[in-house]
Amino acid sequence: MIVMKFGGTSVQGAAAMRQVAQIVRSRVARRPAVVVSAMSGVTDALTRCAQEAHQGHEQEALRQLELLTERHLITSNELIQDPSHQRPLHDAIEKHVQEIQLLLRGLALLGELTPRSLDAVMAYGERLSSLLLVAALRARQLKAEWVDAREWMITDDQFTRANPLMELCETRARELMSPLIKKGKIPVTQGFLGATQDGRTTTLGRGGSDYSAAVLGALLDAEEIEIWTDVDGVMTADPRIVPEAHTISELSYAEAAELAYFGAKVLHPKTILPAIERNIPLRILNTFSPGKTGTRIVRQVCNDGRTVKAITAITGLSLVTVEGRGMLGVPGIAAKVFTAVARESVNVLMISQSSSEQSICFVVETSSAGQALKALHEVFELELVRRNIDRIEAQEGVAIVAVVGAGMRGTPGIGAKVFGALGKGQINVISVAQGSSEHNLSLVVREEDASRAIREIHREFQLGRRA
Repeated sequence: MIVMKFGGTSVQGAAAMRQVAQIVRSRVARRPAVVVSAMSGVTDALTRCAQEAHQGHEQEALRQLELLTERHLITSNELIQDPSHQRPLHDAIEKHVQEIQLLLRGLALLGELTPRSLDAVMAYGERLSSLLLVAALRARQLKAEWVDAREWMITDDQFTRANPLMELCETRARELMSPLIKKGKIPVTQGFLGATQDGRTTTLGRGGSDYSAAVLGALLDAEEIEIWTDVDGVMTADPRIVPEAHTISELSYAEAAELAYFGAKVLHPKTILPAIERNIPLRILNTFSPGKTGTRIVRQVCNDGRTVKAITAITGLSLVTVEGRGMLGVPGIAAKVFTAVARESVNVLMISQSSSEQSICFVVETSSAGQALKALHEVFELELVRRNIDRIEAQEGVAIVAVVGAGMRGTPGIGAKVFGALGKGQINVISVAQGSSEHNLSLVVREEDASRAIREIHREFQLGRRA
């Protein structure tokens, strides 16, 4: 069997859902299970509803919810022409909307918005879209069955960023889905959401639908996991930055993981992990060009002679530096730095340390830089007074440019080519990091230089030329 995941743009309206139904029909012989995201923009809209309600703007929250309801009802009318089939679908939508209304009124009454209550509201996007998709499949004589993800995606209670409890998930998924698949039915479930063991709704974090699909594929020992989106696959660079960028036919798990982590938005970073554990191929495909082969992600790829596969970037970052002559040879400085930052739940994207041990720098999202600085000033208060540490500061407006490719490993001269390309483009490199795997060379540059850096490196390695 296979798992097919359809993103928000793939189910953004009736025409898109009809296309999805046609694609699912073409895969019936492979016994698919389907995972679906919310219609594009719906999760953001539900979040705004929750925020308006907790700020006391109950009527505005309900007005925005009414617009969302209308969008789903219009889509259902366009998908389902038979009135006898329309009524049950409308009733199911209205039931979900009434539940959201109750939640919004509760938020307005309490005047607070906790991660738990936000999850309860956000999770309705996938529930509504999956109802519509089941109806679209059934209207085309496909035996689709709606499966509530909260019945099988059992998670911890880290609301808005929950983690699956894999043993429980596996037991539940096999109990719920395997009998349906054996009977020739198509389970349709929701990505992004789950529930704690005592039934409280959780979400896996933004983009978590890809992860849900990969988890389900691993639990059911799928032959392949298909991620259907609105692009042809993983590209050598962002085509908006590099017009000659093209789709990569095959990537290794390691390469895909690096690209996902460093800003390639086609794939959620966690998606690779369940596939690696069960050695299941992933394929990235375009819902609107289903004839294209997309990008296949596997453990071992054929050598096509390329050292670098792709270049990507993350913007909106700050470089935090801890510097001082008193750090030289003092054990535990790095541990104190990152323990302090971890206590604030600040995600560190990249780390670099001078060989003299007199400075440590790391990159965080600019929105988290203030928290990181506050934590560091507190933990190093005495060292700052004694001048063992001279400065703790953040440089805003930087970006990480990541150069990725398994062929870089053990190949001399890669760094020289990268820095030569940047030199020709008059681009200054602020900081550098490379892991021992040599699959990724990461560079910190000024944010305004990031696009030019990508173009220069892409040109240097002739990535616009198809293999």
